[in-house]
Amino acid sequence: MESLNALFSLGFATALTPANLLWALLGCTLGTAIGVLPGVGPAVTVALLLPVTQSVDPTGALIMLAGVYYGAMFGGSTTSILLNTPGEAGSIVSALEGNKMAKMGRAGPALSTAAIGSFIAGSIATVLLTLLAPVLAGFALQLGPVETFSLMMLTFAAVSMVLGNSPLKGSIALLLGLGMGLIGIEGQSGQSRFTFGLLPLIDGIDIVVVAMGLFAVGETLYTATYENNIVGRIESLKGSFWMSKDDWKRSWKPWLRGTAIGFPFGTIPAGGTELPTFLSYSMEKKLASPSAQKEFGKGAIEGVAGPEAANNAAVTGTLVPLLTLGIPTSATAAIMLSAFQQYNIVPGPLLFDTNPELVWGLIASLYIGNVMLLVLNLPLVGLWVQFLKVPRPLLYGGIIVLATMGAYALRQSWFDLMLLYIIGVLGFLMRRFDFPVVPLVVGLIVGPMAEKHFRRAMSINEGDLTVFLTHPISLLILLVTAAILVVPPLMKRRQALLDGAR
Repeated sequence: MESLNALFSLGFATALTPANLLWALLGCTLGTAIGVLPGVGPAVTVALLLPVTQSVDPTGALIMLAGVYYGAMFGGSTTSILLNTPGEAGSIVSALEGNKMAKMGRAGPALSTAAIGSFIAGSIATVLLTLLAPVLAGFALQLGPVETFSLMMLTFAAVSMVLGNSPLKGSIALLLGLGMGLIGIEGQSGQSRFTFGLLPLIDGIDIVVVAMGLFAVGETLYTATYENNIVGRIESLKGSFWMSKDDWKRSWKPWLRGTAIGFPFGTIPAGGTELPTFLSYSMEKKLASPSAQKEFGKGAIEGVAGPEAANNAAVTGTLVPLLTLGIPTSATAAIMLSAFQQYNIVPGPLLFDTNPELVWGLIASLYIGNVMLLVLNLPLVGLWVQFLKVPRPLLYGGIIVLATMGAYALRQSWFDLMLLYIIGVLGFLMRRFDFPVVPLVVGLIVGPMAEKHFRRAMSINEGDLTVFLTHPISLLILLVTAAILVVPPLMKRRQALLDGAR
């Protein structure tokens, strides 16, 4: 009940101001456009916007960045369905059935079930966020530095082991991020470390420069080099745009099931949007009626409705650990965490007490943004399709120019520009050789926080390392962490032995 009171008294009072409504609309519009464009995701856009938002009110800036994040999920389905080219990773599964529907002249119903499913899933997930976030924040207040450090170890293990095809590459990326996070002045002694005698590194590496280098520069270089050629044609929007009675009947259950799958995955480290969308697709294929099962692979509407709902619910779910624990569970959430930090705001259990207008205004903006996105996506789909005609060289060149201007605008420093391009090349090489980027970003942002909590735990307990095993919650978290590290390799080895025996 307190959550609902805070939502209406603080949240909507903040989000419904003209300025914040404008920021929400701008974020949703940008997010939809970015979702439509293949190769340009929300992480790139949020990274590019970080320097711009430094001069904006924190609440308005975060409302806009959140709008970009979940707006891209809406827009990604348009490209998947009409072009068979997902604009966002979470829309990959939607292309399987959505493009087949478009080729059958049913692009309208496919786009409608994607937009309505995203709206329903986003709304339900936002309600769950409203109810669960304060509860989780209250629980997190009971955690001391011992439990918090163990929780961060769980995050490190999850992002390094789960993301990418190789746990070793994930671990290397994580260690690289942790190393970068240690550069600068050490908080307790005040001594500089790992600066190599370079004065600009005394303040550490700016996360904004890293984010723009990895995502804007590195991702753009990789996309332009290896994924520039779009094969296929835009399917026609002829025929009825609206869903039939049978389409509604076949879609509403997948919408709800997709929401139930997607939201929990968003709240866990390395949950992402790809896995819940694939799980939703598999579930719908198994639960479909015999007649509908024959349509899978040929244009089954359930194969669009479920994954799109799972996709949008997962995105909203990422805000639960971000706001209550200060832990990002996706690349875009990690960059949003850096947006909080540039305003000297620390996400976590105290955020609901120290910045209630900001956090509840952000949550309230999700309800408003979902309505905006439904209006933007259904009637204006023809407009978004025109974005696919933007020449790729102009698009990629524009991103590089904006990243350069943004990096220089931070401190008017040539060193930041040099660092931007060095990290951009690093990001390109990581993508080229299949090293996941998210562990690096998480290590860079969460690493210094983990060090701080570890030092506090050691100071309170006189350097006794066994304290991490004697605290029940910490022990439980570390056991889960050990399971994440040990179980997957054992399962792969067992599968290899079974395959060899055959």
